[in-house]
Amino acid sequence: MPIRKMKIEVYDESGNRYTISFEGRITREKAQKVFDIIELLGGIPVAEPSTFSQDLSKIEKVLFVVKKNFPFSWFSAKEAQDAYERDVGEPISLSAISTYLSRLAERGILLKKKNENKTFFKIVSQEVKGIIKSL
Repeated sequence: MPIRKMKIEVYDESGNRYTISFEGRITREKAQKVFDIIELLGGIPVAEPSTFSQDLSKIEKVLFVVKKNFPFSWFSAKEAQDAYERDVGEPISLSAISTYLSRLAERGILLKKKNENKTFFKIVSQEVKGIIKSL
């Protein structure tokens, strides 16, 4: 098996640059550990628009809110609902947000895992998509 390499550069709010390099057998679990480190460093700042464009569909608004609030962590539909209502300023039902999250998971944008009677979601980053395809 060829040696795989992964290099990630992250900038924090102060402009400091962190470079993380990984060489060897890259598994999903190892990639997750790298992203956990990035999350501990404060994540990647996301530019926020002052207001949401009325041209965005609800699913696009849900995706934006998820990327902004949960860039590397697992989250529930209820947490996404709370973040949506806070950021967008409009109500959304739990069943509607669950439907949108499931559709995003079907499209390969989110990971979906069930734990007993709860469902959790997580963004699939481009780096992880590349790793998964190469395995």
